[in-house]
Amino acid sequence: MTFLWILSCFAFVGAAYGCGSPAIAPVITGYSRIVNGEEAVPHSWPWQVSLQDYTGFHFCGGSLINENWVVTAAHCNVRTSHRVILGEHDRSSNAEDVQVMKVGKVFKHPSYNGYTINNDILLVRLASPAQMNIRVSPVCVAETGDDFPGGTKCVTSGWGLTSHNAPDTPALLQQAALPLLSNEQCKRFWGNKISSLMICAGASGASSCMGDSGGPLVCQKAGAWTLVGIVSWGSGTCTPTIPGVYARVTELRAWMDQTIAAN
Repeated sequence: MTFLWILSCFAFVGAAYGCGSPAIAPVITGYSRIVNGEEAVPHSWPWQVSLQDYTGFHFCGGSLINENWVVTAAHCNVRTSHRVILGEHDRSSNAEDVQVMKVGKVFKHPSYNGYTINNDILLVRLASPAQMNIRVSPVCVAETGDDFPGGTKCVTSGWGLTSHNAPDTPALLQQAALPLLSNEQCKRFWGNKISSLMICAGASGASSCMGDSGGPLVCQKAGAWTLVGIVSWGSGTCTPTIPGVYARVTELRAWMDQTIAAN
């Protein structure tokens, strides 16, 4: 049974690489941390990208949404001199079959505001198409009308710091399971900094941290992992009892569609 399921899963991915359906299934043990996270099953979040500068320094995460496009946070300030690494798990290993992609063009949301951190989204058009395989496939993207209520269990992933004063980011991709908060709940922590363009998750013993920025917050919709948030901002000390704040994809989907259609 299991073997057949695995075979059919590989066959499906090989045929279509449908969004949000990893060939290698993630294993989530519940509310464990990226601050208080756990190592992800290698390549089980196949849309996770590492954004790196020319020295190989990892500065932000991102998500592959189709063979030509990656979404990340505007505050990551991606430039055409940067690189997009696909199919990575262990950043300390040279043995992984990664795809090192050049940045073709960068589209920062025209209404991004660095003070309010509203519209914290940026699209990267890859200089050449990504090759889809077992380790690299796209995430589904939340649609404008989707509703992901407070309490929904979701997952964020990244190579961000595992504590705010850690000397370096981890080599291995980390994940953390987090519940969504309603914006009303989130305002109890952050007040009027929270706008309708943001969605909050966490305050449950786990948190995103520096280096996770731009990476995915995914929730399941009809069985497929769907991009609901983009790691944006939060506690300067990555306190796991305070929710992290993510750009709300349902509110930014129309801009994503327009930008991709025009380019």
